[in-house]
Amino acid sequence: MKKRIQKKDSWRDILHEVIYEADTPMGKWFDLILILIILLSVVLVMLESVKEIDAKYHDQLLAMEWVVTIFFTIEYIARIISIRKPSKYIFSFYGIIDLLSVLPTYLSLFISGGQYLIVIRILRLLRIFRILKLTRYIGAS
Repeated sequence: MKKRIQKKDSWRDILHEVIYEADTPMGKWFDLILILIILLSVVLVMLESVKEIDAKYHDQLLAMEWVVTIFFTIEYIARIISIRKPSKYIFSFYGIIDLLSVLPTYLSLFISGGQYLIVIRILRLLRIFRILKLTRYIGAS
């Protein structure tokens, strides 16, 4: 009699569970870190909008913005590769919001005066609603 070998989850299955399953311990950590980085991003936009602060700390704010943008870019790509139908996420409301929230930073490399597009980064705040919407389905643990 042959023993049935249980197939281990692939790295994509594990990634999907962490990103999309908020009821797992890793999913909860992922959501918490994501919320903190979204809030950091919003604070950065607010600080950049104050001329005196931006003049004094422009390089530091820019460096922090690039760190946040790279994180969100990696997260966007991870969301795409961890699902069976990537186009479903890419063209979803949150997929478009996620893309629009990183584009301004990249466009600022090529477009003079691209700092006006930076305000679009506030769209990252909408991502919190996705996470908060999921928390009502999570039992206290």
